[in-house]
Amino acid sequence: MELRHLRSFVVLAEERHFGRAAQRLHVAQPALSQQVKQLERELGVSLFTRTTRRVEPTEAGLRFAEHARSVLADVDRAREDMAALAGGHAGRVSIGFVGTATYDVLPRVAREVRRSLPGVELDLRGELLSPQLAAGLADRTYDLALLRPGEPGVDARVLRTERLVAVLPAQHPLAGGRRIGLARLRDEPFVMHPSGHRSSMHARVLDACAAAGFAPAPVIEVAETATLVVFVAAGLGVALVPEPVRSLGLEGVSYVALTDAPTIDLALAARADASPAARQVAAIVQRCV
Repeated sequence: MELRHLRSFVVLAEERHFGRAAQRLHVAQPALSQQVKQLERELGVSLFTRTTRRVEPTEAGLRFAEHARSVLADVDRAREDMAALAGGHAGRVSIGFVGTATYDVLPRVAREVRRSLPGVELDLRGELLSPQLAAGLADRTYDLALLRPGEPGVDARVLRTERLVAVLPAQHPLAGGRRIGLARLRDEPFVMHPSGHRSSMHARVLDACAAAGFAPAPVIEVAETATLVVFVAAGLGVALVPEPVRSLGLEGVSYVALTDAPTIDLALAARADASPAARQVAAIVQRCV
């Protein structure tokens, strides 16, 4: 059963006249008649009663018209859906966010995708570390990742440079200052992201402290940035975090700018075989940062 035969049948059922139906379908009248006869042979029923002036659907024809319209509607919807998919306006896109980007970029991206690409389903994962995100791109868990540049095998485009700020317990003697030198925290315990190759932030904080003339000790390690700030609020130490972490708005801490503040980059990486929808979302991410 061919789709063109179904379309011919539906048009003839609507027009109830071979000449008008053939004109509407842009086919010759004999060709239309042959298509209908072939469909009737295939179904084993008569679909029309024919007179010299008019054709009328039989009971079988009326019943089959419902099926034919449903099939054609499904085909049209499938065609539209595939066109949307090819154009990047439909599909599923998974994005992983490093801690900083979780707090300010993630909600902006989600809102903008919902507004401009309503046919795209987002799978959003936040509070991840850069090595996790790089691995997720490699094993196809993520289509896109906002992470720190420098992960092996990951081609990432820098989106912004973030200043590091000090996070102090609200009752800390330096909490009320507008700006402090990092060296003033040399005797404080530090709360930091994991060491080794698990977090690029750990090495960046150590480098910043070394440039200020000290090595932080003791150190408490936590994986999630939000948990890190909570530990500071609990009085377990001080921390250095990228400035966008301020948007967490947790009570019990004070964010204080640093003189000659060290910085860290935020970058966007995509799978090499990113879908059209992922490429559309990547463009939105770049606009939202």
